Amino acid sequence: MNKHCLVLFPLLILTGAVLAQNKPAAKTDTVRQLKPVTIKAYLSEQPVLSVPASVSVLGAAQLKQQPDNSFVSALNTVPGVRAEERSPGSYRLSIRGSLLRSPFGVRDVKIYFDEIPLTDAGGNTYLNAVDISNIRHIEILKGPDGSLFGANSGGVVLLSPVNRTDSNYLSAGINGGSYGLFHEKVSLQNTGAKNRFNFNQSYQTYDGYRQNSRMHRNYFQAGDAYQYAQNSELRALVLYSDLDYQTPGGLTLAQMQANPRSARLPTATLPGAIDQKIRINTKMLLGGLVNDAQLTDRIRNVLAIFGSHVDFANPFITNYEQRDENTYGIRTYFELAAIPKENFDWKLNMGMEWQQTNSQISNYDNNAGEKGNIQKIDKVNTGQHFFFARYAADIFKRLHIEAAASLNYYGYKFRNLAPLNEADFTNRRFDAVVMPRLALSYQLTNNFIWRASVSRGYSTPTTAEVRPTNNIINTGLQAQLGWNYETGFRLRDKEQLFILDASIFYYKLKNAIVRQLDANEKEYYINAGGTNQPGIEIAASGWVVRPNTINFIRGIQLNTGLTLSRFKFSDYNASGANYSGNRLTGVPREVAVSSVLLNLPASLSLFVQHNYTSSIPLNDANSIYAAKYNLLQAKASWQHAISRKTRFELYAGADNLLNQQYSLGNDLNAVGTRYFNPAPLRNYFLGVNVNM
Repeated sequence: MNKHCLVLFPLLILTGAVLAQNKPAAKTDTVRQLKPVTIKAYLSEQPVLSVPASVSVLGAAQLKQQPDNSFVSALNTVPGVRAEERSPGSYRLSIRGSLLRSPFGVRDVKIYFDEIPLTDAGGNTYLNAVDISNIRHIEILKGPDGSLFGANSGGVVLLSPVNRTDSNYLSAGINGGSYGLFHEKVSLQNTGAKNRFNFNQSYQTYDGYRQNSRMHRNYFQAGDAYQYAQNSELRALVLYSDLDYQTPGGLTLAQMQANPRSARLPTATLPGAIDQKIRINTKMLLGGLVNDAQLTDRIRNVLAIFGSHVDFANPFITNYEQRDENTYGIRTYFELAAIPKENFDWKLNMGMEWQQTNSQISNYDNNAGEKGNIQKIDKVNTGQHFFFARYAADIFKRLHIEAAASLNYYGYKFRNLAPLNEADFTNRRFDAVVMPRLALSYQLTNNFIWRASVSRGYSTPTTAEVRPTNNIINTGLQAQLGWNYETGFRLRDKEQLFILDASIFYYKLKNAIVRQLDANEKEYYINAGGTNQPGIEIAASGWVVRPNTINFIRGIQLNTGLTLSRFKFSDYNASGANYSGNRLTGVPREVAVSSVLLNLPASLSLFVQHNYTSSIPLNDANSIYAAKYNLLQAKASWQHAISRKTRFELYAGADNLLNQQYSLGNDLNAVGTRYFNPAPLRNYFLGVNVNM
């Protein structure tokens, strides 16, 4: 696909949207009124148009169009975000290049489930434990935004399990597809005068495209909200996930070309993935209480108390790892609102978050999927807490100013249980770090808003980096930190049928944490000097045929997201090699995701999406690249009203229609050049939903 086409596509949407505004309007009673998009990421609800930050929203309408079997497709529609799935259930998530330090899982991104951190005190997030079909709303803050959410340099993701505008409903769905895909789900919500109860259950299984890649997940999620006073409610929520998936392992380029469905093959010195029965099992229980209280007309308080338990097992090529992790904490903040005045309004937030994760990490010999002799057992207890404050003011209803900062504390202690059986813990504490953020936006016209911000990123090493698979606790690993400078604008038409959001940023990071592998494929981490990360992100959405109920074409919506990344190492020397000036490992220079939604009579719709991703450097030396690829997916759906309250939906779709051979999740800096995890070729799915 021509790069110039990728850049011009947002302009095509703009032109179409402008032309649509020049057409005669349909009758008022047949035009669907579009609601403005709002976010709650900055502690209170506000229109996304005026937010002085790079924030993206995936609401119910956007999530509905994407496959509900994985987060990957939906998250990849957001510019600057890269979600990967090396094998079914094995997620990786990065925002603006933060994948550099994540061989698997999610690091350097803070994720919340309602007001409860899904990210533990050790910096790890089990995003793959959550079933996306039970998420109603996602907000993504891109770039360092630790002023309200603590240490991170990648960004923040907020998952909302409940859509508060919904009332009573009962829905059930089932879908299946290629390579043994099966997914069922049941959701209900009952809303009374003062109470809202919701429950979600799902089960998913998938044989996988490759050998040794079967996964299954049992998932339960429940919540209850009691409104005990006007504008005040107490919420309780809990989720339980039992996820088990096999990991096929990486292939060399020649192996992928010969047989992309193969699992990792044995070598003269090491067994293969099938021989060692490598897999991951994660059992997670998360729960908490959230009290959202309007104390007076001007003072509000939110208090969340939470805890989680994770039982993790990973038979791997070289060892069998078990982790027993227990996390508990508290998050609270107050909001003071101004006495309203015509040309001046403000809010002040002050709060804190405290979190503790206690882990026992045990490594054994892996005897074909069974635990053998003990290699090492450590206790690692990690604590982090921070205090934050934010002041936001609106002046003459055009200038919006925000000043925020957090004071962050982090430390861990450890002791060996085997073979040394140490009696005392060894402590490692980091100096307190201030993370400020200053941002403003100015409404040049009613529909054009410019914004600018400067913020500091700070990210401490995670438990998995302090105590990696080489079983050596690295007390010398430092936190990474840097400054992000950003400007951008949002443009819309007066009817909000068209929205354009553009950002340009420069993030300079120091002490970047980078993964290394020894000759035995055991990992360790080092601080690699720094990175320079300039980039451009553009998101555009427009109804070129506005939603209506009388024409044959009931609406056409075009969307596009464009990411241009020019990320490089600025100062990186390791093992006698100088990688300064090389491209940042694992980051494509260009990504463009474009889609069209066509609505027709009889509740028929067709959704088509295209993803172009340029080549990706797979090692720090930039000597090996993953080839560029084009993914095309499509979904058709039909809805029918069985009764006044009951609707039936039938849908079918296909992914990778162009039958591209590509790797959706590469093993960076892999030993033996086993970089590639081939993704499925052309595949299909079919499903039904019943909503009452």
